[in-house]
Amino acid sequence: MRRKYHNFAYHMMLLPGMIFLFIFYVIPIIGNIIAFQNYSVVNAFFGLASKFVGLTNFKIIFLQNPNSLQVIINTLIIAIAKIVMNIVVPVVFALLLNECLNRTVKRGIQTVVYLPNFLSWVIAGHIFRTIFSMTGMVNKALTGLGILKAPLLFMASNTWFRPIIIFTDVWKGFGYAAVIYIAAITAIDLNLYEAADIDGADRWQKMRYVTLPGIMPTVILMSTLALGNVLNAGFEQVFNMYNPIVYQTGDVLDTFVYRTGLVNLQMDKATAVGLSKSVISLVLIVISYKLADKFAGYRIF
Repeated sequence: MRRKYHNFAYHMMLLPGMIFLFIFYVIPIIGNIIAFQNYSVVNAFFGLASKFVGLTNFKIIFLQNPNSLQVIINTLIIAIAKIVMNIVVPVVFALLLNECLNRTVKRGIQTVVYLPNFLSWVIAGHIFRTIFSMTGMVNKALTGLGILKAPLLFMASNTWFRPIIIFTDVWKGFGYAAVIYIAAITAIDLNLYEAADIDGADRWQKMRYVTLPGIMPTVILMSTLALGNVLNAGFEQVFNMYNPIVYQTGDVLDTFVYRTGLVNLQMDKATAVGLSKSVISLVLIVISYKLADKFAGYRIF
């Protein structure tokens, strides 16, 4: 009876979160029916049913819209680059930070690189738009050093927009992501380092042959779990930093859905895109958890 009482208390603690998920995530699933209708806001306002059109909206968006293929390509390029860099950079940073022997300096560095994670993309986007503007810090430095003859509007360049999006995302999140790998490093058996010292290994050899293999299961786990985010290029970041000039390289699925549904009021077609993305993401998440179970022994269910 005592065990049942404790379990009941834990379930009651989960209840507010479950209610939140049910209201804002489960109930809205019913709205996906719009993707199969010729949806009209006027009909919905007066309680009239919209006409079912089957897969017509999907055909219009993915087969007849000339921009859909480019949007998918942009999403994949940006999302995959973010996934790769958000694994490589935190791992390298964690390895280098682990080699810092001064604990005060080590904690100070970790705190500084952790802070950008708390900035919203509204603030961070404004900061980077200012830095990369015509009169911003980057242009002044490059023109002052003679690298550029004239200022370049980076945020309106289809050549530079993707690298800026990837760089700023890594800058904002690598300190937070490195915490996982730093924790994995602390779990490595110290006897392995002592054995390496006896064998005459220097610091770089210990990093290569002890530390890196020790955190490799965590790296594999994080890599497989990130597979489910292949279609998530970061709506908040892109929305706060892009403009119509860079739609060719910066427009992603989430921003495309936003403009289609809320700006152009084509909610049926926006729902079709969002539903397609959700189905593909679900499949990728299932695959990623299967891979995580196979290669890292990670299971939720």
